[in-house]
Amino acid sequence: MKEAIYHFPVEGKPRHCEQIKSGHINETYLITTDTGARYILQWINRYVFPNVEAIMSNMSAISHFHDTVDRYCQFRQAIAADACGRLNEVRPEVEFLMEREEKGCRLHHMRESGELPTRVTHNDTKINNVLLDADSRKALCVIDLDTVMPGLSVFDFGDAIRFGASTAAEDETDLSKVSLDLELFRAFTRGFAEACPALTAEEIDALQLGAYTMTLECGMRFLTDYLNGDKYFSIDREKHNLDRARTQLRLVRDMEHKWDDMARIVAEEAKK
Repeated sequence: MKEAIYHFPVEGKPRHCEQIKSGHINETYLITTDTGARYILQWINRYVFPNVEAIMSNMSAISHFHDTVDRYCQFRQAIAADACGRLNEVRPEVEFLMEREEKGCRLHHMRESGELPTRVTHNDTKINNVLLDADSRKALCVIDLDTVMPGLSVFDFGDAIRFGASTAAEDETDLSKVSLDLELFRAFTRGFAEACPALTAEEIDALQLGAYTMTLECGMRFLTDYLNGDKYFSIDREKHNLDRARTQLRLVRDMEHKWDDMARIVAEEAKK
């Protein structure tokens, strides 16, 4: 990192390097110099992004980031290959995902048919991708822009709900702690509707499906990577990606139990 930072215009000389454990794919570091200046550097995972120099120009090549149909294709390939011999231990999770394929791919077909408009979307709307002012706690800007591309507004809504309205951490091992907090779901729905007054009626109606789909897709991505040998997402422990997958799938099940409540909340908050 100390060598890498000299490729950028920085104040002073690097004195301290600290890894920031906030993402799953790339490695992020905070560099502090002798002048007190601080810089964020990121090591790009070359398994995910083999041609680092072409990342920005290749945005058009990954408009499939939230293509759930394509994610199911990759999932089937991982199942067929069973590269690490892990399939037998995850058969309940595989069955869970396969049973929900039709519903999980519904947004994809709505986008293809033109029922939902294409928007510029971030596609990774976790709270830690918003830079906050340390004193006022107000949002300054959105970061981690490598997934910005054409998509659906409900992708961004759904991923934020998946991460921010869950009662447990993304990798919680005690699944009894995992559920959808309906009050947080209501608060975010209200804020999203107020901040996006141009949403169509069809987009409003699809908000809860966005939350469901993004959670299902994320669980499938974690499980796919577990089957492939943990090559995409970085892990801190054995079976970390399996824990992540199970957490997401438990959240999906809870959303199914609360489906009518979610629909009621969307209808109430969209009318305000």
